[in-house]
Amino acid sequence: MNPEHARFNMVEQQIRPWDVLNETVLDTFRFLPRENFVLPKWKNLAFADIEIPIGKGESMMHPRVEARMLQELAIQPTDHCLEIGTGSGFITACLAHLGQHVDSVELRKEFSHLAEARLNSIEITNFDLYNDDASRGWQGNSDKQYDAIAITGAVPEYITAFEERLNIGGRLFIISGTPPAMHALLVTRDDENEYSRTAVFETSLKPLSGSEMIESFKF
Repeated sequence: MNPEHARFNMVEQQIRPWDVLNETVLDTFRFLPRENFVLPKWKNLAFADIEIPIGKGESMMHPRVEARMLQELAIQPTDHCLEIGTGSGFITACLAHLGQHVDSVELRKEFSHLAEARLNSIEITNFDLYNDDASRGWQGNSDKQYDAIAITGAVPEYITAFEERLNIGGRLFIISGTPPAMHALLVTRDDENEYSRTAVFETSLKPLSGSEMIESFKF
């Protein structure tokens, strides 16, 4: 595999055709070494249009879904970000590259340890990793609000616990539903008690670890 050629093809043939036109996001995928965040046996597929396994039945998102999520979140250099589901650490790296700081929560300690090593290896330091079950919201750092929240696994039904951690003007990306009816939602906190919720595209994603059916929320 020629990494640079494969990286170019990923951006131009997978990500850009999926309506990802923000050059800052595209540059992030050109710059960060996605191949460093996959298991050695999957190295040659680091840029493929698949959900690469990371162990324990979990997978990375398709690159196009990762990029579309980042474009919808519109991360600014001053943003404080929250990630639910550290996984491989690649989205953590993207959020840290784009924003000021990332808090990332992961259920499995082995994923967190490996993600930390990967992030350190490329000299990303503006992050904190936590181990917790955040499938119904996260109570850690309870006095902290966020400008952007990325949920990296699907939830079967929408809940409000995540959006309540947003600053005014903050954005939340979450995929809600069960196959075949799954929708990516962008939620913006307009003021203290008002939120805008917009379905931005349809997709399919593995459930967030620990999530289960809960009372339906209509929007």
